[in-house]
Amino acid sequence: MSKPSDRLRELGITLPAVPKPVAAYVPSVRHGSLLFLSGQIPFQEGRIAFAGMVPTHHGIEAAQQAARVCTLNALAVAADAAGGIDRIARIVKLVVYVASAPGFTEQHLVANGASELLVSIFGDAGRHARAAVGAPGLPLNAAVEVDLTCAIVE
Repeated sequence: MSKPSDRLRELGITLPAVPKPVAAYVPSVRHGSLLFLSGQIPFQEGRIAFAGMVPTHHGIEAAQQAARVCTLNALAVAADAAGGIDRIARIVKLVVYVASAPGFTEQHLVANGASELLVSIFGDAGRHARAAVGAPGLPLNAAVEVDLTCAIVE
């Protein structure tokens, strides 16, 4: 398997700038070889790219794209904290929160947008434990939020 930086190039993906915190928290905390990231919402070019509820405002495919945007933001934070994307040894845990309209129960399908992206970048090291959670609302009216835990090279 190629290095994550090579896979990003092959996939035509450039990590975004590291999003700035919008409240009283830090983007990441390292403990030993584990890197715990703060939740990332779908910021693109300084604004929320996907706002509102799923599926009321966004269908599953759009919500999967929102999950990918969140994941790329999370990877930008992780790469910055680890000293580069190639210093991320594996993805340990992914939690995907979906702003869900009443009765919506397909959060797992939305989370696949993030999961599949991680595997395409990291291969087997991108396979992770996961939770997909419905929420009545998310910060700044985001449709999706991603919470990521990574192991990094010591």
